[in-house]
Amino acid sequence: MSFEYTPPKYAQLIAELERRIESGEYPPGSPLPSEHQLMAEFGMARPTVVKALGVLRDQGWIVTHQGKGRFVRGRPAIASGRQVRTGRELLDRKETQVGSSLLSAGPVPAPNRIAAYLDITPKSPVVLRKTLVTRDDEASEISSTWVPADVAEGSPLTEPDDLKQGVRRYVEAAAGVELDHIVEHVTARNPTQQERDLLGVKTSAALLAVYAVACDATGKPWAVVETVLPGDRHELEDAYPIR
Repeated sequence: MSFEYTPPKYAQLIAELERRIESGEYPPGSPLPSEHQLMAEFGMARPTVVKALGVLRDQGWIVTHQGKGRFVRGRPAIASGRQVRTGRELLDRKETQVGSSLLSAGPVPAPNRIAAYLDITPKSPVVLRKTLVTRDDEASEISSTWVPADVAEGSPLTEPDDLKQGVRRYVEAAAGVELDHIVEHVTARNPTQQERDLLGVKTSAALLAVYAVACDATGKPWAVVETVLPGDRHELEDAYPIR
């Protein structure tokens, strides 16, 4: 049986713009086409274009000048540290900027894995915030945030409204700490019944589960952000210097 992988539309746009920058078609310092121009050329919706441009900005390919537009910086040096890791993106993601629908927000007993990551007793009360993210009119991932109940209580993390800031800001404000680093865990498994229904995948489908454990400078964990991704719709990529 043949298998052909088609990257998401925003990833295709990222690859094409990177190609044009590397080839010199878009030289350093030159203005990038506007969102409307890219939408028209590639036949993509504005959220798709905005996501692609955001990734290029975060990775150092382009820069935004307020009131002037976006401009090409050139191919970024990997060693510059501007590579946006999966966990960082999850912690800083704003629900108001992605196509997401809130599935639940409230207290639940901590599952064994989450309890271990948070260094708490299994079944201890935590606040779970779960959303379904769609891109290009297709269910793309399920994102879950787990925070100890005594930290999340009274914060927007428990409310049924889209978060206007990333999870990191709310956790830092509620806990009175500064998050210092992330420990990522990546696993593969088959979907649960709820995941099959939400993502439209089969029982035998392979899902990638990425857990980002956010810790302060002492190593104390304060939050876990999990994203569940259909394996045939996503590809995880990382880059780092050898020295």
